[in-house]
Amino acid sequence: MTRACRKTFPRPEATASLGANVAAAPSNPSDLLLLAVDLQPGLLAALDPAGTLARDCRFALAAATGLGLPVAFTEQVPAKLGATPAALRAAAPAAPAWAKQAFSALGDEKIRAALLGPTGPRHLLLAGIETPICVYQTAIDALRADLEVTVLTDCVGARRPADAAAALDALARLGCHLLPAETVFYALVQAAGHPFFRGLTALVKARADEHRSAGPNL
Repeated sequence: MTRACRKTFPRPEATASLGANVAAAPSNPSDLLLLAVDLQPGLLAALDPAGTLARDCRFALAAATGLGLPVAFTEQVPAKLGATPAALRAAAPAAPAWAKQAFSALGDEKIRAALLGPTGPRHLLLAGIETPICVYQTAIDALRADLEVTVLTDCVGARRPADAAAALDALARLGCHLLPAETVFYALVQAAGHPFFRGLTALVKARADEHRSAGPNL
């Protein structure tokens, strides 16, 4: 698999050449980890009152679990912002949840060692909040650790859309992949003969039905 990042973090003037990699999609499940950043009640209430982001993240978590990908949650100061909602945890029941104070999930040495140890992933899928703060800083640290990074663009959120757009544009110029979750997971399945194709299609339909019914927030 082509690596989008380099062992040395790219200088701003050197980032243009990395832009050609942004349209690529991950294709090797064994290399991947889905990290769900700070999907907590205290943040979701402010950023996602209609529950749209929570439903999209639940889809990504369930799709990753169905494909057998490792999943992990982080929680920013959970004593104040709350724990990840049970409905999201249920989509990836085996996934650990790591409390943190640093904005970057990889800024905490304990979390970094657990996620990126000797057998850790080569490619990080990112979902969660908030795009221009914790998601952005986690992506930057992952690039510095020589990981490929894909931000699931429909599974991240922010208080100010303009801030999120600026952060995602900067990450793209640094070599991150920016893709919606369906694109990524269908790229991993690749063909209708895949064992999880029917399961993924069912999740896609369920997400569409949930959005149409505009159910309550998690």
